[in-house]
Amino acid sequence: MQLAKGANTALPTGPLQVKVLWSSLGAAIEDVDVSAFLLAADGRVTGDAGMVFYGQPASVDGAVKIDSLSQNASTVLSVDPARLAPGIVRIAFTATLTAKGVRPFSDVGQLRLVVQSAGAQVVEFVLDTATAGEAAMILGEIYERGGAWKFRAVGQGFNGGLQPLAEHYGITVAAPEPAPTAPPPPAASKPPTVNLSKISLTKASPTISLQKKNGTLGEITVNLNWNQGEAKKGFFGTTKKNGVDLDLCCLYELADGTRFAVQALGGNFGHFATAPYIELAGDDRTGAVSGGEWMRINGGEWAKIRRIMIFAMIYEGVPNWSATDGLVTLFAPGNPDVEVRMEGTSSERLCAVALLENVGGDLRITRENRYFKGAQEMDGHYGFNLSWTAGRK
Repeated sequence: MQLAKGANTALPTGPLQVKVLWSSLGAAIEDVDVSAFLLAADGRVTGDAGMVFYGQPASVDGAVKIDSLSQNASTVLSVDPARLAPGIVRIAFTATLTAKGVRPFSDVGQLRLVVQSAGAQVVEFVLDTATAGEAAMILGEIYERGGAWKFRAVGQGFNGGLQPLAEHYGITVAAPEPAPTAPPPPAASKPPTVNLSKISLTKASPTISLQKKNGTLGEITVNLNWNQGEAKKGFFGTTKKNGVDLDLCCLYELADGTRFAVQALGGNFGHFATAPYIELAGDDRTGAVSGGEWMRINGGEWAKIRRIMIFAMIYEGVPNWSATDGLVTLFAPGNPDVEVRMEGTSSERLCAVALLENVGGDLRITRENRYFKGAQEMDGHYGFNLSWTAGRK
């Protein structure tokens, strides 16, 4: 299975092999260093032993180890999730560049991550490095969800090298011993600042504001992605063979007071160039499209939009939200990508994911992660006051 950025899939049980391969290196790049971080539920290692890299090629529990390092333009790791220490629920695979000066991943040829089971390939993720300006990359992650293990294609650039990447995951990096005659470092000397190109909104940090670049927000795109696996149970308990069908939708209120919805249900796909300046790009009826569903927002007309409630609806294919493994990501030019995970176990049909508000011309995004039986109940909570009737698509 080939995965697109942000997509995920279930993995078979048993030991796995993870291969990171690249086709070529720029003249100034010496090597691609591949590392793995064994993470707890808070996204951080439980100790410095949670990092597997060239200087520490195996984890203490033996669950992750480097089998071959930088040989024939590839690094190979073996992974046995069953051997992970208690509390470890995620393994992040990363790559950094060793080079003469700071070099971006755009100087590397094709970069791929492949997961194998019993010698057979089960996942392939090809990363687009053509415009990657960072010297570090979070490639993908193996994570536990509902007692099973899955893989997510991440492809997230990370500013800095191996040290700030390790510090991001909670590793303490020891500074080299200074020479006896060297003066002490200045008080302002600090480790490199971690500057992520993607921000995850959480219960603890639910809000972020995006600012205009060159006087405009540009074309804002919103992506909904979810578990690509085939579901056994439908929303009402019936057997389904055509996969999971989630719908990306929104309620909106314009500056002139106009309020309505954009959703595939009822055929209300909206418009990008004219009001409401929001358009649903398509409707994936099977869940088999690895890119998920997309919505476009005309940021050039942001002054005419007051608020947008992004929500997702289970149309068919899963009994509750924990089985969807859903992820909504918002992309705005010149701003960090913003992602919101749908983490509830509710069996309600709708999830209010994020509220977008025009605050002084900037775009404020607030994680909601609230669940409702239907659109009318959700509407009542947020006060759009629309009239609702049953619909089909």
